[in-house]
Amino acid sequence: MRTLTDETFTEGVRSGAVLVEFTASWCPPCRMIEPVLAELDRELAAVDFAKIDTDANPRTARDLGVMGMPTLQLYQDGELRAQIVGARPKQQLLAWLEAHL
Repeated sequence: MRTLTDETFTEGVRSGAVLVEFTASWCPPCRMIEPVLAELDRELAAVDFAKIDTDANPRTARDLGVMGMPTLQLYQDGELRAQIVGARPKQQLLAWLEAHL
């Protein structure tokens, strides 16, 4: 899973399917979902997985209206396709991804 910053976000979601997790170190649900996202990252070659720490990179979260953690946003060639807020089990995330790819 790649790490994005305020400076690299736009370039990081520009090409292909990219799932971005908006996360924070103090967020227990974010820590719970990390292993699930790592598994999906290994299993889904068609999706690039990335994360951005909202405490260290507040501008991107603010500009995109991200209010809760974790927020997952799915981009296709730079265009936001879908968003989901909160930790979910692997099967729910997989179904959500497949519905929006």
